[in-house]
Formats: sequence, structure tokens, C-alpha cells
Amino acid sequence: MADIARHGRKAFAFNGHESGTRHPLVAAAMVLPLAALLLFLFGGFDQLAAQASSVGLMLGR
Repeated sequence: MADIARHGRKAFAFNGHESGTRHPLVAAAMVLPLAALLLFLFGGFDQLAAQASSVGLMLGR
């Protein structure tokens, strides 16, 4: 019980095990495939290209 008081709810919910932190590149490698799938499924590639084109024109490139 003292462990819960010391570490709060996280210790109780996860049985007191510290999970540590992930390197940002590992997190990106986990998220990017899902993001690409969602872009493909919802037609986001066309929107992404249009948005990038608009920004490029605004910047004068």
C-alpha cells in the first residue's frame, strides 16, 4: 500500500512496474505505418499533395 501512496495511481494500475521511456525514433517507427495506412484509406495523399503545393506557392517555391 505504501508503494501506491509513493507512486500514485500508475503504480496501482500497472502493478508497480516502471515501463521506462521510448526513444523518439522508435515511437515514430511505430506510428508512421498506421499514419500511412490511414492516409491511403481516406484519400489523404491527394490532400497532402494539395496542401504542400499551396504552402510551396505561398513561400514562392
